[in-house]
Amino acid sequence: MATVDTIYALSSGALPAGVAVVRISGPQTRLVLGALCGTLPAPRTATLRSIRSRNGHIIDSGLLLYFQGPASFTGEDCGELQIHGGRAAVHALLEELAAFEGLRHAEAGEFSRRAFQNGKLDLVEVEGLSDLITAETEIQRRLAIEHSGGGQSKVYAEWARRLTHARAMIEAELDFADEDDIPGSVSERIWQDMSLLSGELAAHIAEAPIAEIIRDGLKIVIAGEPNAGKSSLLNVLARRDIAIVTEIAGTTRDVLSVDLSLAGFSVKLYDTAGLRETDEIVEQEGIRRAREVIERADLILLLSETPTGFHTLSGVASGDTPVLRVGTKLDRVDGAWMTGDADVMISTRTGEGMDRLLDAIAGHLPDLSGRTSLSLPSRRRHVDCLRQAQRALDESLAGHHQGLDIRAEQLRLAGDAMGRITGRVDVENLLDVIFSEFCIGK
Repeated sequence: MATVDTIYALSSGALPAGVAVVRISGPQTRLVLGALCGTLPAPRTATLRSIRSRNGHIIDSGLLLYFQGPASFTGEDCGELQIHGGRAAVHALLEELAAFEGLRHAEAGEFSRRAFQNGKLDLVEVEGLSDLITAETEIQRRLAIEHSGGGQSKVYAEWARRLTHARAMIEAELDFADEDDIPGSVSERIWQDMSLLSGELAAHIAEAPIAEIIRDGLKIVIAGEPNAGKSSLLNVLARRDIAIVTEIAGTTRDVLSVDLSLAGFSVKLYDTAGLRETDEIVEQEGIRRAREVIERADLILLLSETPTGFHTLSGVASGDTPVLRVGTKLDRVDGAWMTGDADVMISTRTGEGMDRLLDAIAGHLPDLSGRTSLSLPSRRRHVDCLRQAQRALDESLAGHHQGLDIRAEQLRLAGDAMGRITGRVDVENLLDVIFSEFCIGK
């Protein structure tokens, strides 16, 4: 993407809408706004103007905002035209912008990419902004705000500063060992702090599964024998008919899913085919897919209408995946159930026990009580870079038999890995992947 171009795009989402915001950024912004609206207002001042084509025909009237670089989102001259959100009005404005020489429609994420390239945002803040746009739950919003607002970047910047300071002290001792003002005994002054930093990195990395659940949702699979009430439970939790429910065993042939919000978290609920031996080819494929999704589950709701029906996961689920045994059809219970046979008893017909089931599910969500911030590594690349940094740091700490120059080089590698998280070093190959996730106009 050539940053010498002036770009434009609709930034306010789907049409029709009450208001549509068309954003412009680049060196020709002043010229374009002047041609469309006449004299520009003072920077950062909203002014009502008629927006005209170059033939003088009125396209619409709306608010004009001009942001003079570098005091703008992208760091370049930027403009916003806030007009009525009808399809015809927006289309006419975009067509008029396309007619200007040197203007082109923005690519996905190009405004944010220019903000990064011009030093207005780092990569963690950019990714947080992307997450904020797509956040669907309160916890997702809080995590995105922590990242987009720079809170997470400050943590990584402080760790990088400590690594840089340690390297500087070591190299100073190597280069100026005879000088009186160079601190000696690096092992006492530096390695203690590096050991503490290694522990902080380890604790931070250990919280990655929490961030994964916040961003991607807790994956809950409903499993069990045919006719155990799996599809009925999915419909009740989703509050609408998603799965077909019949008395015929093997009705569900594919994996069905629905996204829910529970206690502020995103929950992905999967209904699966009943687990049993069968010669029916289509049902066999459904059972195979059920086994695959069970292997990737964060929590399994194992349903049974009898106390003896909880054996179906044998050889299917990992022993590390928590299983919640749910006795179903409580309204038809015949006295065969004993205390302890199931973790929760429910009836999807009467609703009895559903509150207890939801409480039991919520017990498997991360406990965020008492947290003042959500400083968590939210993406796989963050975790990979953090592990590289900790590995290099630990090698430096363990290298007592090595020279200080080797140990300083390992600290440099740790610092470079830390810098790749925020985009301070060696990130060009990451940019296309990161910004391709954005919508047009952001």
